[in-house]
Amino acid sequence: MEDMIQPRVLKGFRDSLPEAEIERAELADALVRVFRGMGFVPIDTPALEYAEILLGKCGGETEKQVYRFRDHGDREVALRFDLTVPFARFMAEHYGELYLPFKRYHIAKVWRGENTQRGRYREFTQCDFDIVGVDCPSADFDIMETICASMGALDVGDYSVRFNHRGIFNRFLESAGARDKSVDVLRIVDKLGKLGGDETGKLLAGFVGDATAGKILDFIRRENDSSATLEKITSLAGGKSEDSVRVAAVLGLAEATGIGQRVILDPSITRGLDYYTGVVFETFLDRLPEIGSVCSGGRYNDLASLYTRQKLPGVGASVGLDRLIAAMEVLGRSGSRSGYTKALILYSDDGSAGAYRKLAAELRACGTACEVYPERKKIAAQFAYAERKGISYGVMMGSEEAERGTFVVKNLVTRQSNEFSSASDAAAFIQRGA
Repeated sequence: MEDMIQPRVLKGFRDSLPEAEIERAELADALVRVFRGMGFVPIDTPALEYAEILLGKCGGETEKQVYRFRDHGDREVALRFDLTVPFARFMAEHYGELYLPFKRYHIAKVWRGENTQRGRYREFTQCDFDIVGVDCPSADFDIMETICASMGALDVGDYSVRFNHRGIFNRFLESAGARDKSVDVLRIVDKLGKLGGDETGKLLAGFVGDATAGKILDFIRRENDSSATLEKITSLAGGKSEDSVRVAAVLGLAEATGIGQRVILDPSITRGLDYYTGVVFETFLDRLPEIGSVCSGGRYNDLASLYTRQKLPGVGASVGLDRLIAAMEVLGRSGSRSGYTKALILYSDDGSAGAYRKLAAELRACGTACEVYPERKKIAAQFAYAERKGISYGVMMGSEEAERGTFVVKNLVTRQSNEFSSASDAAAFIQRGA
């Protein structure tokens, strides 16, 4: 047909097939268990906001990536590019209804019109967790500890949470005479992992000159351990300050809780967004550093000031679920892709349709996910359906079995069959993986 529309999706967007969506849901469920276990509670915000709400503090390259347009009411609106800015608006709007400190998590899609690459799309899911209403080392560490718990729950292998403090970096830039160039310097240093030292140095020199660029490269270089790194950057930033004291406190908490080897002070971590004011952190997988950070964030004490006079200091992080899934596939740590349904009740006799439905309800009541094939077809076709869907067990009940009140459960992998007269016994058999 000439008027048939060609099915296609926009560049940077994609459909998600059941296997991938099941894996995504399982990873999100694992994160939710961690977040709730650490005291975070869920919220939600609209995907679409007034443009002035979102554009107030995104700035720079991010502002160019925001999807914005005029709606049917001629209002300038935009799709959220992250979950942090809407959260700041949320806190300002609902301040009187909430308690402080407020610990939230939010798992939802965001949109950025950026260049696509492996694990990075223009529509993607973020998993945010934040603490608002308190400004102290313990809250900063709480976020880092939650990152570590999340990476452990997702079984990503060895990883490191690398962090820095914007305040120390800014003190250093002031002492180096480059404080007025801080926004540009921070964004260039943020690309160190992609550009390498030589190219980063050239870009820095274009803004601050060769001598100051050399000082910056020295500042962002890690030493043998976090203590030595802290001593160096503290000295280069003009000596001990409340910021360096906070970094020392965070490192102390990491050692006290047994994750000191995971939490690493790295002065090259800057984060590109303008709203960060204190600690910033990124999480890298040891076996796949080239994929970039899979969980990033930091402290943003002034973000809510755009929307309220209430002082609402905050700190938080975001797990990039799509990038993490891409990384886990490369590492061979993707999910089982077996699907949700554990048992398929085969349809062989129209007269037993009610018995099939009754048995399915009983199996579900015993905690076994199951479904009934919807019509009578050759058994081979029903088995093929089960195989394609990743269903491990077939349940067979002919007219004779229905009269006896029995049925047969067949392991579709091992081909072992067992007869049952009780749904609870059959459910236990299936759940054991027998």
